[in-house]
Amino acid sequence: MFTGLIETLADVVAIDDQPPGKRITVAAPAFCSDDGTPGASIGDSIAINGCCLTVVEIEAERFSFEAGEETLQRTNLGQLHPGESRVNLERALAVGDRLGGHYVTGHVDAIGKLTQRTDDPPWSHLKFSIPGQYIHQIVAKGSITVDGISLTVVDVGDADDAYFTVALIPHTLAATTLGHCIVGDTVNLETDILAKYVQRSLQQRGN
Repeated sequence: MFTGLIETLADVVAIDDQPPGKRITVAAPAFCSDDGTPGASIGDSIAINGCCLTVVEIEAERFSFEAGEETLQRTNLGQLHPGESRVNLERALAVGDRLGGHYVTGHVDAIGKLTQRTDDPPWSHLKFSIPGQYIHQIVAKGSITVDGISLTVVDVGDADDAYFTVALIPHTLAATTLGHCIVGDTVNLETDILAKYVQRSLQQRGN
């Protein structure tokens, strides 16, 4: 379980083919103490752009993960390029930690796309498309996870025009990948788990 509060940006340093999946290695110096001790262990869960993966190897500040074929197809992790891409990282929530965002499972529901960006320095307003079947799990002033980032929805469309908008503060723009997101870029989306349960309950009542 995660909160959607990004701990650090990491550079993708290597992607190795391991058919049918890939091994993804990122450099995350922020996860290491001053003496070089890593702040994560093999077997730990870390959300990469909102997708929960398991640490399989640690070498200094480099952390490696294995992503299966389905993960690569259903998320934007299959579009990463070593030496070019940066990703949002968050370690799993520990018992007793403050919950500053919202409950995030790390299970990506769908890929969305940035369709409009309006910069109003130092803020930015972003509009994302989302597959229509998920629109009923999004409400204005509710929470949604975009590339692992817990955000508050400003406006939301309907099944015929499935979109939502968010307003980003300067910190989010500086501390996450959304600061450099341009129109046409894809993002991993996870709707609020509470909305999923409510929708399921209403469907069962309707049946």
